[in-house]
Parts: sequence; C-alpha cells; structure tokens
Amino acid sequence: MKICLFQDDEKIFRKSGIGRALKHQREALRLAKVDFTLDYKDEYDIIHLNTINPKSFMLAKLAKKNHKKVVFHAHSTEEDFRNSFALSNQIAPLFRKWLIKCYSTADVLLTPTPYSKTLIDKMGFKVPIIPISNGINLDDFRLNNEKKKKFQRHFKLSKQQKTIISVGHYFERKGIIDFIEIARSFPDIKFIWFGHTSSTLLTENVKKAIRNKPDNVILPGYIDGDIIQGAFQSADMFFFPSYEETEGIVVLEALASKTQVLVRDIEVYSPWLKNKINCFMGRDNNEFKKTIEDYLDGKIDSTVESGYKVAEERSIEKIGNQLKNIYQQILKNEL
Repeated sequence: MKICLFQDDEKIFRKSGIGRALKHQREALRLAKVDFTLDYKDEYDIIHLNTINPKSFMLAKLAKKNHKKVVFHAHSTEEDFRNSFALSNQIAPLFRKWLIKCYSTADVLLTPTPYSKTLIDKMGFKVPIIPISNGINLDDFRLNNEKKKKFQRHFKLSKQQKTIISVGHYFERKGIIDFIEIARSFPDIKFIWFGHTSSTLLTENVKKAIRNKPDNVILPGYIDGDIIQGAFQSADMFFFPSYEETEGIVVLEALASKTQVLVRDIEVYSPWLKNKINCFMGRDNNEFKKTIEDYLDGKIDSTVESGYKVAEERSIEKIGNQLKNIYQQILKNEL
C-alpha cells in the first residue's frame, strides 16, 4: 500500500491550518509506517488530497481514470469561507459549487470533526464521510523553558507580564475584532495575535479595528518555531473567539501546551470540549471579559490538565494509525 500525499502551493498554505494539517499527516504516516510519496508522478494506490485548487481536482480525475482511489480531506466548507476576507460572502455560493465539484471525485471524504461532517453531509454526497482529527504533535509543545525565554526576549516581556494570545488570519470570522475590543478593558495585559493576512484581503471592519487598536495589542505577523511554541507555554491564556471552525488546530496546540483555553461556544467544539471541564467558553464579549477577570483573579479553577487529555486523544501517533486503518479499508472496499 502506497499513498500519494499530494501537496501544492506550499508557500501559500504553509501559514494556514491546511498547511499544518499536511505537516501533521506526513508525521502521522511516518509514525504509522505507511509508505507514502509527495510526488503525484510516482506509483501509488491512493491519492490523499487536502487542497481544493484546480490541480487537486485534475489529479483526482486522473487518479479515477487510472483506477486509483481518491481521498479528499474536507477541510473547507462554505460556512468557514464566509465572513473571512473581502467579498467572501458574495462569492460563497460559487465556492460551495466548487467544493461539491472537488469532493464529488472522492471515494472517501475525511473531515476534522463530527460537526464538520454534518456540514459535508448536507451537500448530499453518497460516499463515506469519516471524521478524523487533524491531530497534534505533543512533543512540539512540551514544556521547554528555553522556548519560553525566546518568546519573552522576542517581545521584551518581563516574567511578571500577563499575556493573552491568539493565532489566526485577520478574518472577521476568526474574531480578531472582538479580541482587539476586549483588550481595551485590560490595559495592563499584553494581547498578542499571531498571524498575517494580506491587506488587500482585509474587510473594512478589520482594517478599522487594526488602525484603532489599543497599545496593549501586538500584531507581530506570522511567527513559527520556538517563539510561537514558547508563546503557547508562557501565555496566561489562549483566547480564540472564532465564530466558525472545522476543528481549530491552534486550539489543539494550546491544549497540548497546557495553556488555559477560552473559546467561543460554537458547535464545532461539541462534544469534545466542555465549558469549565477542559476549557472555558463564552458566547459574547461580556462573558469573555468576565471569564478573563475571574480566571486571572483566581476565582475559577484552571482546566489545563483535562484539556491536555483532549490533546492526547488526538496525538499524531493515534491519527496515523486511524489513517492507516482507513486506507486499508478503502483498498479492501470495506467502506
């Protein structure tokens, strides 16, 4: 059994959740001892596609023509396309049609969560749709004091400085406007949002929020490696007010770092995240503010240990074995 784990436009997707999902898949297959290639010109039995660009679609069609099996990882939905960049809502119906065209080539669709499976189910596909987490490499986020120091030195932070971080594109859907607004209520806390989006794609609402952000909000752009890992381990809280996700790899990264997590109470986290058990949840800015205040004042207990167990259940090793099992079933026509 040999898998073609196709990756294209790596420079474009490297900074996105899909880029990290691809990296996780490579690591997972290595650990599960699954033979794979990144070159679609090699011999293979199954092609596993993560992106929905025209090349992925053409490779899926070519694979079917050559009697190969096609797995499409349904990372994208119309719902998480909306409220992202400028004009995303206007072109969302066309995006949905393209999704259906791409995903219809698959023998099996994979999707990151039970919630995202319900969204894909609504498109009416007749093939199996299997929820499987994007996974997390626990080793990357184990406590490392040198990484914490690198983060603190990079931002010139004292050990006493309270910090709240988030990670994502500058999309309205991600909740960056709420993040900035809430920071106004906590001038003594540094709010750091890691990520970058081209200014040409920003909505006017996001541009306005960034222009008028308070001084305690830091937007350092895209940073990876030791500094971002140190940020997760050093931060007092990971605050992710996203309105729509298919999973949220950054949430898994925070859980794996044993950082206190605060997320918006949205469907994607059901049933794997539970308020005040393995994370904190809020429905609006007032609830977010109160939770931040209560946690930093010691009025509510940390959930990091239970949160870490959620990350353990989605370790790269376990995801690799799950993928291996799915591939084997596909080749045996058992799905």
